[in-house]
Amino acid sequence: MFFSKNILGMEISPTSVTCALLGGKQALPRLERISSRPLNSGILRVSLRDPNIIEPNSFAEKVREAHALLLDQTNQVSVTLPDAVGRILMLDVEGRFKNKSEALDIIRWKLKKNMPFDVADTHLDYQILRMRENGDMSLLVALVSRPVIEQYEESFISAGLIPVGIDLNTFSLCRAFQKHLELFEDVILISFYGSTLGVVVIYEGSPEFIRVKDLSSASAIDSRVFMEINSSLLVWQERFPERTVQKVVCIAAPDVATNFCDMVAEAVNTEPVIMEIKSSIKPSDNVPADQVSLFPFSAAIGAAMRSL
Repeated sequence: MFFSKNILGMEISPTSVTCALLGGKQALPRLERISSRPLNSGILRVSLRDPNIIEPNSFAEKVREAHALLLDQTNQVSVTLPDAVGRILMLDVEGRFKNKSEALDIIRWKLKKNMPFDVADTHLDYQILRMRENGDMSLLVALVSRPVIEQYEESFISAGLIPVGIDLNTFSLCRAFQKHLELFEDVILISFYGSTLGVVVIYEGSPEFIRVKDLSSASAIDSRVFMEINSSLLVWQERFPERTVQKVVCIAAPDVATNFCDMVAEAVNTEPVIMEIKSSIKPSDNVPADQVSLFPFSAAIGAAMRSL
């Protein structure tokens, strides 16, 4: 135990820097400490193409403050950013890749007409989800404009931290609740975190449909959210008409979780289960153990789990 290493996860949003320090093992992470510092209006503005950090010095100062509150010397950080910073999508590709370089070239070529930024100048990652009998592949693709991601990296370095990984919140939330999702081979995850609605359909243990949408002007139980959930499920069912809704789980802030689940139940015609971050970790004596206090740290916890 004397040589155990804590892992730092940090979520960046337009309004705050939020940190979670994890220890223990991947099977049962221990939440050692949490911290958060507000970002004043105008310091950060989420954008796909333009620089997000408007006031780099103020941003770096808030990052340093949030890190200092953890009382830990860990300087490597796994970062999670708002989904609106990048794009997440499913992509079908004919044939197979010879190597990663060819894969990136083919993916960029297929996406260049559909992205609102220069696909040639992006940080792009992909995962092969399925290999079909005819040789075609189903891919999960995430991409962020390279100038945007580099600005974040430079800002963390100026704050004295080393970014070892940068993810989007949807991936961080899936990781935070991974042990719950793995209980079901087929499940639909519907989340409203921050101002973002996420619909992730997992079939036979792998994602087969993902739709993420920023709804900044809506609350979790707004009619617009309900319509977006219905629209997403309709697109999924049109693409996979043989599928049926079996298990549905939800992520939402505690103050709206019950009403959000009721709204989801109306959309999917089955009773969903609310997932709570408090059941994903073992809290130390230095942190609260209740869902209300821990929920705002969900994405930061998921980011830390990436390196645990």
